Amino acid sequence: MQRRRDFLKSIVMGVASTVSSPASTSLAQSSATTSVKMDDRGYWLAVAQRIATPVLISLSRRELKNRMPVEASNPADRVKYAHLEAFGRLLAGIAPWLATRELDRSEIRLQQDFLHLAQVSLDAATDPSSPDFMNFHDGGQPLVDTAFLAQGILRAPSALWEALDARIRGQVIEALKSSRAIATPTSNNWVMFAAMVEAVLQTMGEKTIEERLEGCVRRMLSWYRGDGVYGDGEFFHFDYYNSFVIHPMLLDVLSVLKRKDSQFEALYATELQRARRYAEIQERLIAPDGTFPLVGRSITYRFGALQALAQVALLGQLPENVKPAQVRGAMTSVIRRLSEAPGTFDDGGWLRIGFCGHQPSLAEDYISTGSLYLCAVALLPLGLPPTDPFWSSPATRWTSQRIWMGDRSLVPDHAISDVC
Repeated sequence: MQRRRDFLKSIVMGVASTVSSPASTSLAQSSATTSVKMDDRGYWLAVAQRIATPVLISLSRRELKNRMPVEASNPADRVKYAHLEAFGRLLAGIAPWLATRELDRSEIRLQQDFLHLAQVSLDAATDPSSPDFMNFHDGGQPLVDTAFLAQGILRAPSALWEALDARIRGQVIEALKSSRAIATPTSNNWVMFAAMVEAVLQTMGEKTIEERLEGCVRRMLSWYRGDGVYGDGEFFHFDYYNSFVIHPMLLDVLSVLKRKDSQFEALYATELQRARRYAEIQERLIAPDGTFPLVGRSITYRFGALQALAQVALLGQLPENVKPAQVRGAMTSVIRRLSEAPGTFDDGGWLRIGFCGHQPSLAEDYISTGSLYLCAVALLPLGLPPTDPFWSSPATRWTSQRIWMGDRSLVPDHAISDVC
């Protein structure tokens, strides 16, 4: 308990030390109010604050490129991409919370502070005259993080699109369109990045490119391998890309397509069934002590590996035998272990490369400081109000805890069978 109090105190002090403007002082005060709550939602909010504050305050001041360190095996190359990585991935994770209603007064104040920072940051990132204008088209990597930025907007359109003035909306559209200079991917999960950008442009009233939208979605669907799992291209990869990218982006893009054309309604229903099964598997993979198997690439995205489980919970679509409270408990255990590992954050509050603390040897050559902010996508359930059963139901053990304690009431696990 004392360790957790120290952790939350460090968040408040870190926020306060980063802040000097009146608006940011309000943020620090709100942070202090929220972080003293010791329930699960309060803890998740504290983690969200700690992750988001350095990025959004720096970018809102148009100082992100000057302030954010770029740790990487090849920083001279990755610095071209790191800032859009940090912003786009962060926004994809916290966007639902920025649009949540039915919050208590202290959380509303905190939410509005962060929403303001996010909106100002969208301007700073897409204004060609800004020193923090981001790279949306030079190289291949920008397609990835333009897509995560687009996904954030799609997850909270009222807050991150409709509330923007016409000038900023125009900048955002031009930034999204500029990523089309990157060739349409054909052989791996990157097809979903092209599709995500086009899907958001569709919601903005822009003309889309069929090859990059419908064509890419159909290609991804063709790689289904069974039991809720897709191949990453023709072949299955034993990693977490079904959660980092594939299921979350398929669900979001197909939700747009089915509004455009009813023929996609059946495909959305099929994908939702698959995503629910994958979420069920993810919940079972969380061990009684809050660890989970470390397999495949990109494990430095930490608890971002649980995005699929988080999104199915956000949609209120957990399988019947997976209760919201057990998901909350399992995910909170994971987030605590990884957030509190010594070395996860540097002295300035920025994430450092690693999984359980600072472990730079775990980074692939495409990993940099900015990449690490994909951990934020595990926080999607903050988009549910505090009264939702995910947050309000009494704590309960998750599946692996029940099995290892000898619970005799559990039923066998079974695969699903389906085709498009």
